[in-house]
Amino acid sequence: MPHKQLPTNHYGLSSPDLASRAAALMLDKHAKAVTIMDLRGLTSVTDFFVICTGDSDVQVKAIVDHVDDSLRKAGDKPYHIEGYGKSSWVIVDFVDVVAHIFSPSSREYYGLERLWADAKVADITEP
Repeated sequence: MPHKQLPTNHYGLSSPDLASRAAALMLDKHAKAVTIMDLRGLTSVTDFFVICTGDSDVQVKAIVDHVDDSLRKAGDKPYHIEGYGKSSWVIVDFVDVVAHIFSPSSREYYGLERLWADAKVADITEP
């Protein structure tokens, strides 16, 4: 069965630039352990994961809202947002870039960095 191509929802930014912008926006809201994982060549599902941790449900939602609102204003509308009601793991899917905002316990439990250990990883500390 052929892979269905989802629409690309960003207009001006390349996927590496969109990943970097999402990471910077996470840092604006004091996210912890912000990481960009380059999945190109490992999967056809997406190019990048941008992963961070929020210390509380309120902070997780604030990070999600800031990433979503800021990128929408720039013309980069997410394809889908999943998990917002639970706030332990929220996914903001831009198709080529998928942002994962975790609570500390969920990030450790799901271990995306372990699952995708072959990916190139960049830890982001400054916007």
